[in-house]
Amino acid sequence: MAFLHVFLTSVGSVIALFLLTKLIGNRQMSQLSMFDYIIGITIGSIAAEMATSLEGNFLEPLLAITVYALLDIVISVANYKSLKFRRITEGKPIILFREGRMFNKSLKKAKMDIDEFLIQCRINGYFKLSDIYMAVLETNGKISFLPKSSNRPAQPSDLNIFPEQEKPLINVIIDGNIQYKNLKSTGNNITWLKEQLKNQGISDASDVFLATCDHKNNLSSYIYQDKIS
Repeated sequence: MAFLHVFLTSVGSVIALFLLTKLIGNRQMSQLSMFDYIIGITIGSIAAEMATSLEGNFLEPLLAITVYALLDIVISVANYKSLKFRRITEGKPIILFREGRMFNKSLKKAKMDIDEFLIQCRINGYFKLSDIYMAVLETNGKISFLPKSSNRPAQPSDLNIFPEQEKPLINVIIDGNIQYKNLKSTGNNITWLKEQLKNQGISDASDVFLATCDHKNNLSSYIYQDKIS
């Protein structure tokens, strides 16, 4: 009976977490504020306790994680509405380095030592501080680097070259299944697709792992390959 209870409460906690996560919204870990991170850990801990506890009411921990989720939603809305409130909950970016000067107070405020800062510089491709104009610690915990103009990659506009604007590829076949809505959005039909596949030596769309169409109406097809030759 205990195993059945754990099974049912585990399934219930997973469903509750899924629904609450969809309600809160999807964001990457790097985009979470410190408060969001703490709320996520707390909700996960309560859900785990709810799934494995053999005693107590199932509804009480469910109510607790619901309250935490609703609180997170309220704070998110408040952050969106008020800049001052957002500054309180999320903080402000901190300038760590600018024009050859390292700001010790900023490093101390960020709870970061010089070795950690240099590691982040190297991870981002800067092995010399002289290549960096400014480094800013963002509110999500990541460091943004602005290179000096003489060290940044050359842009086409620097050479008076103005290439045509690239546009996203449209997937018309995924896992052997034709995406009819996507195909229609390219301005083509199934007859065109089959003709393009035939020209590439492909007789059936089910043999195609992925097929994409670019803004110039060029089809690129990738068939299933079991072995690497």
